[in-house]
Amino acid sequence: MIKVNGRDREWEENLTVELLLKKCKYTFPLIMVKTNGKYIPKEKYKDTAIMNGDDVQVIHSIAGG
Repeated sequence: MIKVNGRDREWEENLTVELLLKKCKYTFPLIMVKTNGKYIPKEKYKDTAIMNGDDVQVIHSIAGG
């Protein structure tokens, strides 16, 4: 099991940040991802593995004014 924004989700082998975002249908262009409290740069989404037990936060960035 992993947690995505506080909710339990089944973990799969070979799961990456990029694949998780697709599976969860996160399409908003300004997204920030943290795994276990560590920021993951967008260029690393494809290569960053999500391990069983990880806590993932997906944060939508919005601008205000």
